[in-house]
Amino acid sequence: MRLKRLHIRYYPPGIFLDYEKGGKLRTKSIDLLNLTPETDVNELLSDIRAAEPLITSSCVEQVKVLICKLQEKVGQKDERKFYLFRALQAHILPLTNVAFNKSGSSFITGSYDRTCKIWDTASGEELHTLEGHKNVVYAIAFNNPYGDRVATGSFDKTCKLWSAETGKCFYTFRGHTAEIVCLAFNPQSTLVATGSMDTTAKLWDVGSGEEVSTLAGHFAEIISLSFNTTGDRLVTGSFDHTAILWDVPSGRKVHVLTGHRGEISCVQFNWDCSLIATASLDKTCKVWDANNGQCLATLLGHNDEVLDVCFNYTGQLIATASADGTSRVFSAETFQSLCQLEGHNGEISKVCFNPQGSRVLTASVDKMARVWCVNTGVCLQVLEGHSDEIFSCAFNYEGDTIITGSKDNTCRIWH
Repeated sequence: MRLKRLHIRYYPPGIFLDYEKGGKLRTKSIDLLNLTPETDVNELLSDIRAAEPLITSSCVEQVKVLICKLQEKVGQKDERKFYLFRALQAHILPLTNVAFNKSGSSFITGSYDRTCKIWDTASGEELHTLEGHKNVVYAIAFNNPYGDRVATGSFDKTCKLWSAETGKCFYTFRGHTAEIVCLAFNPQSTLVATGSMDTTAKLWDVGSGEEVSTLAGHFAEIISLSFNTTGDRLVTGSFDHTAILWDVPSGRKVHVLTGHRGEISCVQFNWDCSLIATASLDKTCKVWDANNGQCLATLLGHNDEVLDVCFNYTGQLIATASADGTSRVFSAETFQSLCQLEGHNGEISKVCFNPQGSRVLTASVDKMARVWCVNTGVCLQVLEGHSDEIFSCAFNYEGDTIITGSKDNTCRIWH
């Protein structure tokens, strides 16, 4: 094994190692999820050297420089305010979802008007309209980190794979017998997973357009799915009150996560693949051990359905969004509630962290999005201007741009 190159990853903090093995170029990463401005760099460096044979004395100084750069980034104060940059008359019917590519240079919007559109973030110009679906385009995703493919899942029971550069459709994935409501690319961008109201999930080959496997085991609609960071596991959440963990290479069921007393609304892995969070209409969120399928904690406090859940980039925090009009932030280590985000006048359908983990963004039926401080629970900003419910919101990778998508047929870019 020979080290070829080192490069930095800001969110979550880490270092990529490009190395040669058996004549092939490979990449591995050193995750520094617990890095703080106070971390002793020399101590961390000796721990890394002890654990990673590719880090030899010849490159120690370079690694040290990268760690210091990461420390600097982690320690940056976030005083940013967001202002409306563009309100885009995006579609002729309400939007369903919005998503950024990895660099944040472009984003996509899905709509009830049966199209998905690709937009340039810097100018607000429409780059492509992806036309061909015969019903609502509900689930959309870029194949991040590459960003050269877009997948769209529709109520017409198909998923389509498109070129993000040209807007051309590569494949139409046919096989589901009911609406597709969720989808995701695996991190390697070799597979697309689709979840459907027909109670199954399917894995599709991005290269050939063929179906790889059908994941059958739920007894009701699959409403959410998530790959882990390594791409060897997929979790699906269903209206049958359970989540199922699947082995991706074999398509086999690994664990059934049972315990919720209502439909699952959202499922998520944390970064290091050790935890799964599930949100449910039973007013709770549960955290599970991804290795043995055991429930580690039930996150209580909401007095209505929990509609969304997410981890921050490092996996140390969990945020929930509820129909009770509040959002909560929990510790993923102690499972204690750290703060309650109160201020919306209606259910919150979407919640996400900025990459730095210092802010939470919420989208609500009250036509507003809000930016909150994670440490204090204080609302820092109300993003006003939509004339109807906001269904979807997202931060870009740098955390300096927000998009919101609404039932008012528009999306807004905030800088």
